[in-house]
Amino acid sequence: MSRKKIPLVVLAGRPNVGKSTLFNRLLHSRRAITDPTPGVTRDPIEAAALIAGRPVRLVDTGGFKLDREAGDELDRQVVRRTVECTEEADLIVLMFAAGELTPEDEEFVALLRPMREKILAVVNKTEGGRREGESWNLLSLGFDTLIMISAEHGDRIAELEAAIAERLEFDKTDGEAPPPEDRDTGSFAGRNGEGGLFPPAGERPIALALLGKPNTGKSTLSNRLTASAASIVSSAPGTTRDVVEGSFVFRNRTFRVLDTAGIRRKSRINENIEYYSVNRAIKAVGEADIVFLLIDAREGLSDQDKKIASLACEKGRGVVLVLNKWDLMPAIKNAGNAVKDRIRYFFGQMEYAPIVTLSAKDGNGVEDLLKIAVRMEVELRRHTDTAVLNQALARWLAEHPPPQGPRTRFSVKYAVQVSENPVKFVFFVSRPAAVTEAYLSYLRNKIRKDLGYGMIPVALEIRPSRKDRSNVLHKR
Repeated sequence: MSRKKIPLVVLAGRPNVGKSTLFNRLLHSRRAITDPTPGVTRDPIEAAALIAGRPVRLVDTGGFKLDREAGDELDRQVVRRTVECTEEADLIVLMFAAGELTPEDEEFVALLRPMREKILAVVNKTEGGRREGESWNLLSLGFDTLIMISAEHGDRIAELEAAIAERLEFDKTDGEAPPPEDRDTGSFAGRNGEGGLFPPAGERPIALALLGKPNTGKSTLSNRLTASAASIVSSAPGTTRDVVEGSFVFRNRTFRVLDTAGIRRKSRINENIEYYSVNRAIKAVGEADIVFLLIDAREGLSDQDKKIASLACEKGRGVVLVLNKWDLMPAIKNAGNAVKDRIRYFFGQMEYAPIVTLSAKDGNGVEDLLKIAVRMEVELRRHTDTAVLNQALARWLAEHPPPQGPRTRFSVKYAVQVSENPVKFVFFVSRPAAVTEAYLSYLRNKIRKDLGYGMIPVALEIRPSRKDRSNVLHKR
């Protein structure tokens, strides 16, 4: 029995005809970055959507450019990925701008002519009837009909959705989980194909966010994991702008991957597009369970890497420090241990975070990385029973009692775990103001060592044992 077929709808057209605006409109969210600058979208962005109440896989593509610089490999990759998406599509929503027919439009139509049976022609930016009369001239390109819309203002979007749904074939089993024999069971295999964005019922994917400075190999790793070319890879820093999603299965666990834009220091962000890209990357931390912080092994850990890791830690996300491009490092004995020791020395407050050396390009080390992610997710979802926790707390207090000075004295009454993923414990004490950071570190380390939270951030909150005391919050 085959996996359920969810139709693939691809938005295509030249730059700046409103593809990303329509993508966001159909998703009812600001998923893709929109800007008047042509060519903002580079990577195809895929998301699950409901069109006229039916599930589809919706893809926003980069613009088809006629004037491509001879040496601009990035432009050629954007066009190549756009064409590949149209070939895979069940339906192509081909977009034009009202009253404008350019050589790029004409060349793209000619290129897509063999696929004309699955093209739905749409004219955007016709709010209030703007330039509709001129737009009907587009019928000369061979289309049977045109749908006039305004993606920005929402004009005739319902009509467009109905036309899309009418042109698609939907599986009667939409929404059902695939049978066990159809689920991927290999070491890791891409799930960007049929059903990739709709995991089986009851199964929650492990969300991975790939973060780091520009040009550290995030897109290369994303493509390696998902067995796809969803993210465009280029040596030019800042290639990825939107968050590119994919999915795969490793050891019967489904993973969701968020490939993000490179995060630079604020002082170096000099355009609106990059500002929104960085904001989307930071937002991806909140959607993730685990952050893979990619670091160029040749450059080592930077202050910016520390800030990214601290952000993930504050949100209670698991963090793996990924030393990528290890294949480019000199073949020196014990080089890996030396680099890891240097990172531990300069980043002691995250001593618990695993460090993995790999080559995203060659695939070496990727399986080890995923094994760590599986174990880390178990820790993130672990819950310690209150009785077990307080039995352990009694031992910890006996081993290292709280200070007993006149100003530093306090007693710990009991503790509870109040949340998982992020993991958080609350300790009730007699004098919260007297609890030192050193004693909190002691308790946190004991929790990690004795209760099985050795690879993840652990938040501690101190509350007074009497109700009339004000709360004091301590986190790390």
